Amino acid sequence: MEYVRKLMERASVEGVKIELLNTAYGNGDTFLAKLDPRTLFLWYLYFGIAPWFIHHEILLLGMFLLMTLTTILSRVSPLIIAILCLGLLSQAGYLFIVSWLFGGGGESVLPLLKLTMKLSVISMASITVFCSMDPEKLSDGLLSIGVPKQVSFGIAYGYRMLPSLLEEYHHIFLSFRLRGKAPSRHGFLYLRSIAYFLKIAVLSFYPLILSIAKRTRTTVEALEAKGFSYAYQSPEVKRIKLSHMKFTYRDGLFLAVSALYVAALYAIAAQIPVQ
Repeated sequence: MEYVRKLMERASVEGVKIELLNTAYGNGDTFLAKLDPRTLFLWYLYFGIAPWFIHHEILLLGMFLLMTLTTILSRVSPLIIAILCLGLLSQAGYLFIVSWLFGGGGESVLPLLKLTMKLSVISMASITVFCSMDPEKLSDGLLSIGVPKQVSFGIAYGYRMLPSLLEEYHHIFLSFRLRGKAPSRHGFLYLRSIAYFLKIAVLSFYPLILSIAKRTRTTVEALEAKGFSYAYQSPEVKRIKLSHMKFTYRDGLFLAVSALYVAALYAIAAQIPVQ
């Protein structure tokens, strides 16, 4: 019961807001968070793409174990892990049911397991990289590899605004409930209540969109008053902004260990025929 109570607390709006803030700003003291963003991007370039072209079970299993380790080292929020597991299980279950309905049998289990493992490796690699960088570090990293300045700033701004928007949406939703009239009866399988809450959920987006527009205009005016456009077009400002970024022995060690591990996996897989 205690575990269920803690889970329900984290599933509340306030709990989700705290988990988002912890994910964005609470992992700054981990080993991966101390790496240069360009190192993480280079590492992710392989583990985020290569699994799609790999079909050997040993390689996929080895990558899955490595991603599990890096996810643990990143101290990822349990809420994100739960969402990931729920998504993977629902995706695998949906594909298995469709395969079974159209004539597939037990022989479809292995391909579905391979696909699920590929998605798991790519998803955990994404979680490892983006949970190891706070919004400012992610923005600077994207700027350093040539991503347009407006895009890099927009990502950092979105990180900051998401918890506030979530809380505001919750307040709007509650205000609709206070001013509205809930169904007197739940109906068969609570269909009336479900339809009522879905209607409120959709209607709550309209005031939120208006609020986002007002916030965006205020932010743009404040940034322009401080010379945002000029600063982002100046090479000198960009140089100063990115001067803190540098490769260290940690970056080389991390990439070297990852490369040696992958090379060992390929050497082992070469001795075992693919199924």
